[in-house]
Amino acid sequence: MAEIAAPPIMSDGAQGVSPVVAAPLAGAPMPIPGMVPPAAAAAPVPPPAEEAATETLYIQNLNEKIKIPVLKASLRGLFKSYGEVLDVVAHGNLRMRGQAFVSFESADIAKKALKEVRGFPLYSKPMQISFARTRSDAVVKKLDADNFDTHKEKRLESKKATRYTNPIKKKHRQKRLAAEMDGGAAAPAAKRPNVQMPDEYLPPNKILFLQNLPENVNKDQLMALFTQYPNLHEVRLIPTKKDIAFVEFLDEGSATVAKDALHNYKLDGENKIKITFARK
Repeated sequence: MAEIAAPPIMSDGAQGVSPVVAAPLAGAPMPIPGMVPPAAAAAPVPPPAEEAATETLYIQNLNEKIKIPVLKASLRGLFKSYGEVLDVVAHGNLRMRGQAFVSFESADIAKKALKEVRGFPLYSKPMQISFARTRSDAVVKKLDADNFDTHKEKRLESKKATRYTNPIKKKHRQKRLAAEMDGGAAAPAAKRPNVQMPDEYLPPNKILFLQNLPENVNKDQLMALFTQYPNLHEVRLIPTKKDIAFVEFLDEGSATVAKDALHNYKLDGENKIKITFARK
């Protein structure tokens, strides 16, 4: 028989005192040696906090090939149906390319516009929209004119402070310095050809892209044309491009039926309208 080891000697103040072992509660399972007790139920994960609404929307993934004046006019025309558009800010520089800010007179208007326009394919690219983190000059001038000068001064100070810490500009400075140290500017990388799939071969989805529309076409005419087919959701015209429009259905199948039926349809009796699936 194996020899049983003696219990460890307790310190002077605790010699002779046996450790107290708590008796198991009635109905509770007895612990089994070598087994790890089951972990307590994990606390429920709280839902993510809702994004704080502001008066200005920050828009990304805009088509960089569109000229800035045309892009700003298109954004203003697209959002003015939700309320007064105080300002549209967009630039063609490297840091701001493909982005814009659209300001309204209230956060509620901006919230409604974000909810309904997010993902809208403006010039074949779905817009990514969120709330701006700070108030724009136009919003402060409209809602808090007394503090406009202070707001603008702080913004310019912040812009100046981050001028040399901007990651994009920092990267270009480093490349320029490296080229100078090598004794000359680095040879520009060969530009890869921009190969784009023709519209006719785009995969099906629930949004149709209409081209070659008559210049005098209106939303009611297109609604009347497409309501012949089930599950029509919305018709969207671009104010600055009167010969194109987007027609959205509730599902891909309904959009396909309408496309096949109306492609090359002569809306004005002369010109055939071209209908393809919108680019995602």
